[in-house]
Amino acid sequence: MRRHQNTRTAVLSAGAVLLASTAVAAALPAGAAAAGCAVTYAVSSQWQGGFGANVTVTNLGDPVNGWTLTWSYAAGQTVTQAWNATVTQSGAAVSARNVGYNGSIPTNGSTSFGFNGAWTGSNPAPTSFALNGVTCTGGTTTPTSSPSVPPSSPPPSSPPPTGAADITVNTASRYQTIDGFGAAVSIWGGAWSTAETQTLVGLGPNQLGLSIVRTGISPVSGEWGTQVSALRTAKSYGSNVKIMASPWTAPAAWKTNNSRINGGKLRTDYYDDYAGHLNSYVQYMRNQGVTIDVTSVQNEPDWHPDYDSMDWSGTELQTFVREQGAKVQNTKLMVAEAVNLNYGYTDPTLNDAAARDNIGYIGGHLYGTEASGRLKPYPLAQQHNKPVWMTEWNLHEADGGGSNIWGNPANATVWNETLDDIMRTVHRSMESNWSAYVWWYGKRYYSFIGDGESAYGTAAGAPLKRGYAFAQYAKYVRPGYQRVALTKSSKASPLEVTAYSGDGKITLVILNRSTSAVNNAVVQAPQNVSRAEYVATSQNASAASQPVGVNGNQVTVNVGARSISTVVLTL
Repeated sequence: MRRHQNTRTAVLSAGAVLLASTAVAAALPAGAAAAGCAVTYAVSSQWQGGFGANVTVTNLGDPVNGWTLTWSYAAGQTVTQAWNATVTQSGAAVSARNVGYNGSIPTNGSTSFGFNGAWTGSNPAPTSFALNGVTCTGGTTTPTSSPSVPPSSPPPSSPPPTGAADITVNTASRYQTIDGFGAAVSIWGGAWSTAETQTLVGLGPNQLGLSIVRTGISPVSGEWGTQVSALRTAKSYGSNVKIMASPWTAPAAWKTNNSRINGGKLRTDYYDDYAGHLNSYVQYMRNQGVTIDVTSVQNEPDWHPDYDSMDWSGTELQTFVREQGAKVQNTKLMVAEAVNLNYGYTDPTLNDAAARDNIGYIGGHLYGTEASGRLKPYPLAQQHNKPVWMTEWNLHEADGGGSNIWGNPANATVWNETLDDIMRTVHRSMESNWSAYVWWYGKRYYSFIGDGESAYGTAAGAPLKRGYAFAQYAKYVRPGYQRVALTKSSKASPLEVTAYSGDGKITLVILNRSTSAVNNAVVQAPQNVSRAEYVATSQNASAASQPVGVNGNQVTVNVGARSISTVVLTL
């Protein structure tokens, strides 16, 4: 990870009737100034089983330096994710309190926050609010019309498929086997909690289904225990989760610069010690109940920053794995994780039969890979049956240097970067026959779950929009699945689609980065479909179940504009 580098970077189907009682304004009538507050509550969007709401609190009394707003839900609605406030719920009672950047409200000033929620049956707006325990009295108003649904949203239902297919899956033509999708624990900081790990690797509601967890190998063995609990939880709670370990540096005394930082080469007389160091880490973790499935020889051998790092050439890596690689037991070695999958760091090993036999994987990072023309199949790796893993990328230019936009799942700038940069490169890596895609930190304000930093507006451990989008791959395309061929009609040409076969299912991940929905798209499987599931994430919905029509070996789906969705067909 290059820590100091500044790298680049539709509301879904309503499904059920949108309710008229979706907004309420509690405004002070004349003579009621003692109440001191007014509240506007509005449901901004609603879909099958879920809704988004915006709340504005106006202070009409003395200045408020810290605030808590409370209300009750009459129909069993539940809050699932909030931004610009910390929102908690106990039964019907809901409490929203300020976070650091919107903690004060001057007289006649206001503050706003929002959240996503779940509903069943009905979704009436609350009619009573209290600010710091004082009821915001006044009349309530109910709009005479439902909240509008953007034109890019798909229709509320999908008819049974008829006519020619728009996406035809061909399972007879197969490509790479998928090893998984994942993210890294904190390399220099604390570990994920048990609950956070479960959110990241679990397959239940509001869990993200990661199947690879990357961790670091400290040059100090006394630090190895930091991640044991999180890694053990990932292995035991997740489904077929692989653990990958990457060293940033050898101990300083073994290096030519006698330092952990600023690169420096591993001295050749310490090659044997370094192999023992890697082996000791793998065996230590094994004794703790954690299998290290993949062990990298070096993180970014071509990057020499002023933090933990070590410099290798491609021929030095070749020599090390040929002469020392077999000493690292109970794991598979990876070469090399160069910054932009530079083949100069992997070709020498692949071209040396003895070295090649000691590795299991080829790794590389995505920084500059596309610009250098290497976001594509790697023929030499394929020739020797070495799966290619993309093991790190970190992009968060959307914040422009830091803002609270990350806690708002409907923020357009965040969504555009997530869809157009990150999800697009996941799609491209799959089309390039790569077997894994591993993001940088899984827990960070710009990542998959929030880290609680108040300046960025995320709650620690809460799934973020980027996590829900990534889960459209991770949760449904499981390790061992194999990518298969497909063809598209002209109607489906705006869609970027990959298909996978495994567990008696066909799974398709569909990116629609265009501004128009593709409705009534017919997906054709090679045999009859017994069950179909369709889940989508967009700017205004997260992992929302969508209607799907089934008829024999065809299903029909409505693909929302600016969305990523997954179709799972059980055969």
